[in-house]
Formats: sequence, C-alpha cells, structure tokens
Amino acid sequence: MAAHVLKRQFIRDSDGNPIGVILPLEEFALVEEALKQRLQATSIAEKINQMKKAAKDDLFMDDLRETMNVFEQADAQWSESG
Repeated sequence: MAAHVLKRQFIRDSDGNPIGVILPLEEFALVEEALKQRLQATSIAEKINQMKKAAKDDLFMDDLRETMNVFEQADAQWSESG
C-alpha cells in the first residue's frame, strides 16, 4: 500500500492567478504563529487607519459631539443630585 503525500494545493481565481494555498497541517503549524501576529498587526493598523478617517468624517464628528453633550448633561445632573 502506497503512502499518501499531501502537498500544497494552490487556489486560483478565474484568470488562473494563485490567490490562496491549502497547506498540510505540518506546514501550517510552522507558520501559524507568524500568521496570527501578522493578522493582529494588520488589524491594529486598520483600526488606527479607521480612527484617522473618523476624525475627518463630519457625520461621525457630529454624532460624537452630540453623544459627548448628552453625557455632559447626564454627568451634571448626577453631580447635582449627589
């Protein structure tokens, strides 16, 4: 009985360009931690990018100011009652 050898399998788009890969578990284990760290760093970078965009978004800033005013009023009422 011949042993089966699992090799990398490339996933291709409709034009034949490689866009992904299926790895044997042994190979995945070798790169898993690096992938997690990269995804986490990308996620943090994307969050920072979204925060930069938000500061220039008029609707977001209007909502933020309105929310801050509501909290300011609620805080003032709480301070007066205490």
